[in-house]
Amino acid sequence: MTRVAVVQAAPMLFDTPETLTRFEALLAEAVSAGAELVVFPEAFVGGYPKGATFGATVGARTDEGRALFARYRGSAVDVPGADLDRLRTAVATHGAHVVVGVIERAGHTLYCSALLIAPDGTLLGHHRKLVPTGTERLIWGQGDASDVAVIDTDLGRVGMAICWENYMPLYRAELYRQGVELWAAPTVDARDTWAATMRHIAVEGRCFVLSATQYAVAADYPPGFPVPAEQPVIRGGSCVVDPFGTPLTGPVFDRRDVLVTDLDMALLDGAYLDLDVSGHYARPDLFQLTTTRAARRGT
Repeated sequence: MTRVAVVQAAPMLFDTPETLTRFEALLAEAVSAGAELVVFPEAFVGGYPKGATFGATVGARTDEGRALFARYRGSAVDVPGADLDRLRTAVATHGAHVVVGVIERAGHTLYCSALLIAPDGTLLGHHRKLVPTGTERLIWGQGDASDVAVIDTDLGRVGMAICWENYMPLYRAELYRQGVELWAAPTVDARDTWAATMRHIAVEGRCFVLSATQYAVAADYPPGFPVPAEQPVIRGGSCVVDPFGTPLTGPVFDRRDVLVTDLDMALLDGAYLDLDVSGHYARPDLFQLTTTRAARRGT
């Protein structure tokens, strides 16, 4: 059995040192429960500024919006950089595999990224969200072809899909083709429909799906931030699903939590009997997927 955990919690927006302290405490909690792989939510380090407009309308921006973006940019993470070093040190201290969502500062652009860190602190995977959703496109750049990858680990083959990347059929198909076994889905999507998507991916890809969603309340945002009226701000919905679509834990809503469960990796071989969407259940004579291979764009 492989014990895993998904963390349902929030950072402190605009306060990266406090967020890193929360990361360390939550990681320690998960590992103390025996977790060998821990998945944190989307934008856990750097934060998700839900409800903010950054003063932008079609054809205009405001000075106040630019000032808010400057604060947001100041709390982002450089890869490599000192904040990443602190993440890596914490992971090495606790000796688990970790997937964590970060807001990455690269040049003058921010990216919503997911990092896979090995138990010794080595950065194994670095994936930038391919298409920011809706108004996220104002504050985050697009990822590219350089990191569309499934990564070999001691626990299995790990793929990362951030939030609505999970709704991109061809991205899913490429991760399936690369043999994903452990599908990490950091997100801030807290709708009731999210768990159904996670169950579908588990069945379609014959993989274990680990989805970590933020649980955030007004106190996780600084004074004066335009927090939405509804509370909680982000209500959770984290879950873990097996390759047949059976929920192993969650979804859990409306509370902070660290969900821990065991995965029977031996299920995978039997799961391929009747479905392999990149193999015996594919029709390459009719349908073909072409994925660009290219070096990372820009910095």
